[in-house]
Amino acid sequence: MSRSYGFRIVNVFAESRLSGNPLAVIEDASGLSDEEMQQIALQFNLAETTFVFAIVPEREDREAAVHGRTSQASSTEADARVRIFTTSFEMPFAGHPTLGTAHVLRALGRAGDAMRLHLNAGVIPVGAQGDMWTLTANVPTRRAYEFTRAQLALALGLHEDDIAGEPLWMNAGVEQLIVPLANVDAVTRTRPQLDAFVDHCSNAREAQTYVFAFDGATRVISRYFWGSPAAILEDPGTGSACANLGGYLLANGSKAPFAFDVHQGAATGRPCLLHLTVDADQRIHVGGRVVEVMRGELQLD
Repeated sequence: MSRSYGFRIVNVFAESRLSGNPLAVIEDASGLSDEEMQQIALQFNLAETTFVFAIVPEREDREAAVHGRTSQASSTEADARVRIFTTSFEMPFAGHPTLGTAHVLRALGRAGDAMRLHLNAGVIPVGAQGDMWTLTANVPTRRAYEFTRAQLALALGLHEDDIAGEPLWMNAGVEQLIVPLANVDAVTRTRPQLDAFVDHCSNAREAQTYVFAFDGATRVISRYFWGSPAAILEDPGTGSACANLGGYLLANGSKAPFAFDVHQGAATGRPCLLHLTVDADQRIHVGGRVVEVMRGELQLD
């Protein structure tokens, strides 16, 4: 018996229809196994693909947990259960998948301009004004960077004096190395060197680093790299890293409230604009525009 699943592709942090970071959203993933979701994410071959599940009552969820079924949320505090897959593994949290999925859920009539999405990292509040969507991130944790500034500069293809302060591993749902650079030119010149990058910019999962520099009082230029022993890739727009940037700035003495327009993706040909706001209570918000560019049906079996 054939199975079909509706999907939509949206661009997140997009200032024009064909800019931003693309995302595939499976509108109703009921019945898909973990293995099938991983294969579907590889089929789309985008940075992330999300899979939407309905919330079920707590009693049914307890029964599902007993039988090892974990695709649905554990309570009714969220509007939908969302799982996020890269082409090779599942992620607990990511920014542009959260915002893009919220946009699709509203378009499908399953939620309005405010909703709560249950991710593996917890329940994330999301809201919209038109096509501008904003999430509220988890409170980030941090840990010290374990190598020298010389080793980090080598890994990023930079000079030591290009690094403007102490890097930190930040985690508002996904752990990433946040590195302040001296100026926008240093951001542009960043060229990670494969072996050194893997050796000196890796956590338990993979090598990943977010570099940034201020460009005036309210503007930041950033780039995000991740990789494995085989290759280094660059992301056009990284909402999780933008949230971690908010945590990094707080950890280094920035006084809330503050806000920045964060520009990323120019080097990838997919320019993105992210809005970072940290309110007076030090809650971190990341937002951007979402546009739908494609919809269709995925046929299985």
